[in-house]
Amino acid sequence: MITGANGQDGKIIINKLLKKRINLFLIAKRFKNKIQKKSIQYLEFNLNNKNKLEKLFKKYKINIILHLASNNPSFGQNNFKKHYLENTNITKNLITLSIKYNQKIKFISCSSSRIFKKKTGVVNEDSRLYISDFYSKFRIEIYNYLSQIKIKNDKKFNFTNVILFNHDSIYRNKRFLLPRIIDAILKKKKNFLNKIIRENIVMDYSHADDICDGLIKIIFTKKNIKNIILSSGKKTHINDIIKFLISKNKINLNLNFKNIKKNSSIIGNNKFAKKKLNWKIKKNIFLASQELLTTKLLNF
Repeated sequence: MITGANGQDGKIIINKLLKKRINLFLIAKRFKNKIQKKSIQYLEFNLNNKNKLEKLFKKYKINIILHLASNNPSFGQNNFKKHYLENTNITKNLITLSIKYNQKIKFISCSSSRIFKKKTGVVNEDSRLYISDFYSKFRIEIYNYLSQIKIKNDKKFNFTNVILFNHDSIYRNKRFLLPRIIDAILKKKKNFLNKIIRENIVMDYSHADDICDGLIKIIFTKKNIKNIILSSGKKTHINDIIKFLISKNKINLNLNFKNIKKNSSIIGNNKFAKKKLNWKIKKNIFLASQELLTTKLLNF
């Protein structure tokens, strides 16, 4: 079962799983395009609806849950109701019901790099956690909740907490930073772009295809993995992405790359994931940004 199946990662993973001999239960509030296949069931409802969710568990035996659904904050957002209260209640209900109907269920929870206390340098699976906003509070609370259930259920309950860093693709929601930057480049919104350039944003960015390959490996592995980071393992400057897109696409846009702020960020150590899952990085954020720009150009 995949929650948030209509989001970026859900769409990529579904396409990658089509050739696998498994039954998929896809949950989202709504689906625009549905693949007509007997092994795929589309379930359109809000995860807040506990009764509908329980009916699903009663009717079918779910062996694996990939929980992607959450109200993710876009750049600069922090909302108690959306980013903490709703996310926490929905996820706890999902965990409780899944165990109620199958104590041996495999539960994969996708977390965020925002949970780390460290704000510069390299972090790994054992790095210290810290609540810095409502979204990180939600993620840390769910990790602790899963750990407590693991202790209560001994070896029966198998959960993996996947810590994801920034990743983008053609399916990225337009409200997030990279699609907004690409839109600004195409529409030549110099004021917005210069503002972003001055901020000199630095992050650990990946192509979403690579991250989803890692998630699929976690779905099918028989290894018991409690905590794992999926990341590029290196930092990327947003300004370099902007320069790359302007140069590659020969866009006439004079921007000011002077007087920028000094900035840094954490980088995810992906060595454990590479070794444990035999996971390989095949693409990068520059390819993802070009693919996104090309897609937007077709509709521009």
